[in-house]
Amino acid sequence: MEPNLPDVVLWSIPAFVLLTVLEMVSYRLHPDDEAAGYEAKDAATSVTMGLGSLVFDLLWKIPVVAIYTALYELTPLRVPVLWWTVLLMLFAQDFFYYWSHRGHHVVRILWACHVVHHSSRSFNLTTALRQPWTSLTSWPFYLPLIALGVHPAALAFCSSANLVYQFWVHTERVGKLPRPFEYVLNTPSHHRVHHASQGGYLDRNFGGILIVWDRLFGSFAAEAERPVYGLTKNISTYNPFRVATHEYAAIARDVRAAGSWSERAGRVFRGPGWQPVRTVAPAAPAPREASVRPAAEQAG
Repeated sequence: MEPNLPDVVLWSIPAFVLLTVLEMVSYRLHPDDEAAGYEAKDAATSVTMGLGSLVFDLLWKIPVVAIYTALYELTPLRVPVLWWTVLLMLFAQDFFYYWSHRGHHVVRILWACHVVHHSSRSFNLTTALRQPWTSLTSWPFYLPLIALGVHPAALAFCSSANLVYQFWVHTERVGKLPRPFEYVLNTPSHHRVHHASQGGYLDRNFGGILIVWDRLFGSFAAEAERPVYGLTKNISTYNPFRVATHEYAAIARDVRAAGSWSERAGRVFRGPGWQPVRTVAPAAPAPREASVRPAAEQAG
């Protein structure tokens, strides 16, 4: 029997709109020269990406639900949907979300999906809506939960709750929270680090709801210097289709230009910044100069 769980994303839309309007008003009333703030074209692109992701997610949902349902029917385990098991499932889903998120930063073909979310040079609540249109890459990370008896609908609820939580951390209008919250939870301070492009901040703070996974697995960085948002190589477009596909196009170009199958595999499955080791032929030795002996030696 499918559990009857609410659609938390749908119910949260009014709060998304209200908080975004409040943030916009706060920038209007109290400008911050250092904060990224709002830029009309950028915000419009983020909203368009979010709306597009809703459409594409419906398409990807069909094969994913089929795979999850098949595995759920095969496993003899069943996790009942009770208030305390839902809390445990949220905790477990957040753990697997951490590894999914981390994987989408360190494997280039996965990064091609996730890079969309990092492509804005602004950081505000509309940035949270800048979601990819190719999210089919995330489902394998949650197969262990289905195999352990979590119903696909319960997993969908937990994933949606995680996504809704992360909306509010996309802001510069909230400073650091009291230390106990900063130690356990993903906060705006931690997520600003995650969206920064400085070297010391790259590939840090992957947690969804909890930041403890980053502390446990060595990927945590505290906010110190002010973040610079965007990519290490930014894209200069507001075209949603180019935003959604630019890294896939870059992978295709690199694969075509690759000189070997190992390089092609590296361009797809290694990190986004991976470069093959080029073998440099050793330079030819310089010709030896003729030995010139002193005249006295030659005479002797």
